[in-house]
Amino acid sequence: MISSDILFQIFFWLLVTGVVTTILIPERWCPNVLAWFGSVAALALLLSAGTVLLGGDTFRFSLWTIPVLGTLELSLDKLSALFLVVTALIFLPVSVFSSGYLKHYLGHYSLKVFNIWYLSLFLSIGLILFASDVLMFLLAWEAMSILSYLLVNFEHRDEEHTAAGYLMLAMGEAGTLAAAIALLLLAIPADSLSFPALKSTSRGMSEGLQWAIFLLSFFGFGVKAGLAPFNAWLPRAHPVAPGNISALLSSVILNLGLYGIVRINMDILPMTMTGPGLITLIIGTVSAFVGILYATTKNDLKVMLAHSSIENIGIVTAGLGAGFVFTATGHTLIATIAFVAAFYHMANHSFYKALLFLSAATVDMKVGVRHLDQLGGLIRRMPLTALCFLAGALSISALPPFNGFVSEWLTLQTMLRSAELSSVSVKVVFALCGAILALTAALAVTCFVKAFAMGFLGISRSAHAEKTTEAARSMTSPMVVLMVFCLLLGVLPTFVISALDGVLKPITQASAVEALTPPFFATSPDHIKLKPEFAAEFRDLGAQVGQEVFPGQGLVVMHRGGEHNPVVFAMSTSYMFPVLIILLAIVFVVVRFGLARDRCVIRNQRWDGGIRRLLPEMTYTATGFSNPVRVIFDTILRPTTQDTQATVEAHFRAAIRRRREEVHIVDRSVITPLRSGALKIAYALAAMHHGRLNAYVGYGLLTLVLSLVLVLTVAG
Repeated sequence: MISSDILFQIFFWLLVTGVVTTILIPERWCPNVLAWFGSVAALALLLSAGTVLLGGDTFRFSLWTIPVLGTLELSLDKLSALFLVVTALIFLPVSVFSSGYLKHYLGHYSLKVFNIWYLSLFLSIGLILFASDVLMFLLAWEAMSILSYLLVNFEHRDEEHTAAGYLMLAMGEAGTLAAAIALLLLAIPADSLSFPALKSTSRGMSEGLQWAIFLLSFFGFGVKAGLAPFNAWLPRAHPVAPGNISALLSSVILNLGLYGIVRINMDILPMTMTGPGLITLIIGTVSAFVGILYATTKNDLKVMLAHSSIENIGIVTAGLGAGFVFTATGHTLIATIAFVAAFYHMANHSFYKALLFLSAATVDMKVGVRHLDQLGGLIRRMPLTALCFLAGALSISALPPFNGFVSEWLTLQTMLRSAELSSVSVKVVFALCGAILALTAALAVTCFVKAFAMGFLGISRSAHAEKTTEAARSMTSPMVVLMVFCLLLGVLPTFVISALDGVLKPITQASAVEALTPPFFATSPDHIKLKPEFAAEFRDLGAQVGQEVFPGQGLVVMHRGGEHNPVVFAMSTSYMFPVLIILLAIVFVVVRFGLARDRCVIRNQRWDGGIRRLLPEMTYTATGFSNPVRVIFDTILRPTTQDTQATVEAHFRAAIRRRREEVHIVDRSVITPLRSGALKIAYALAAMHHGRLNAYVGYGLLTLVLSLVLVLTVAG
């Protein structure tokens, strides 16, 4: 078998060859070249990272030495392998999807440029996750940030696109600077830029230094992850980016921010204080709630999905925060379960958000509009796209048997384990965050019921929606693959937990498999460790069904407690899935061959209140569907209204038009005050530039005196 380092080199040279090939070929071939080189490179990366994630193979090698700064190194451990596997599994279908999607740009924008940026972005992401030293990491991170900006700003002739791309770049650079300072604070005591050296010297750091590193790394990388309050770029960048790039932004780029947080605060400098964990938990919960609240009220498909990405990354971050708190308080087993839930949800979000964004891109390309009030009836004209969007909507709504259910259920169950903590105030924080996350889950269902019902059901609300057709197979096939992934991650949770256990066990020194997947299968070597009466009781419930087909310990996810409370929580989507299929089949048979057997369908002209034809504007709209949410959460949304008057005709009254505008709560509460404060400081400094020479000499003298006082104070 080819080793993981050789596979990485294949991945690297495939992308380089793809860039060179793009330069040499005619532009009309670019979509197919991107699809071939991107997908094959993704397969090579998948095999390389999968070998490490599921096996014991690891590698480390040096590139070249830079004087003073040190040696650039690449390595692959199980943590980076997890993120690489998810990255590869997203780039594979997105690259294939691009072969059909990019054709509508021919003659409008340069696809050669797009190919070069796309393949280079893929390479830079791989180098970030392979990087084993600070310098290599930051160089690859900077390349990724610039290439992401260029791809978001691909349709650069539109001023709105340029402004959104620049905002993303500016906020990302500010976050990168903060993260770089955190890495340098780790590197100075180690006298090295190598991650292993940073990890070995981090344990004796003072609490003040630990706080500084946490805050800088969490909020620095949190900008890229889309966490509040620095997520203003996300809902602006998504609508203007090409559809395939939007899928990568949510499913891959946001994960890199999580990777930076995890690499520093879990691996290099593990948590020893509860404070940082509580901040992570609260910020994650607030991000999740605010994200889904705005997603529910938006009617542009891509804007809605962008806010939903903030929600899901918030759920992941809340899981990480819970794990940090449990780690700091010595509950390593529960911390491992919390980290499993967080990583599981990170992977789930990547798959169903890529599926939803590709579906939205297909609708945008074929119909020409994304606003839900102008869609409707697409299930009859784009049935396969509608099916894929429905699967993504069920997944993101955390409905079984799809993947979102498992990770959100596990996250909420982990929140309840805060009962084992001793601090009452920490328990209160967990209880409030758990309740808000439960409300977030309910709003997510509302949001995606609206999205699917108003976008794909009912009658067409525009001529574009009425005349559209299904997309090409090159675009629908990748969506079907992602839909299958969403289902498999939902019905086989014990296998996913086993893979995640290999990532977390070296970090937390505890096993999630032993905690969550009891060896119910009699074929498992550990089955004899179960108490006979315990195993017999669950055998009667069918816990050993499937042992002849599936390898592993079992198909039940269950956390066991003590003697008096042997089962804390239990669930099995593996068994739930066939039960749901059977129930649906029974309902179909009863209705089709029982209730409707002797009935016939009579078609007559429908009566709609005396109206011969129901017009699209008379139907229920997405705006009306989400209006109750706007009313209930009006205190948070705080819309502003502006009335304008215009004369309709002579001798008639003026028409009054009311325009409703919302200012995002983060912009209103954080960005606007910061901007106002910065402008006040700038105006105050500007007043100092008055042209009087004596005053400038005085400024210099005052600065010199203050510098001398500071030096003497420090020296003394």
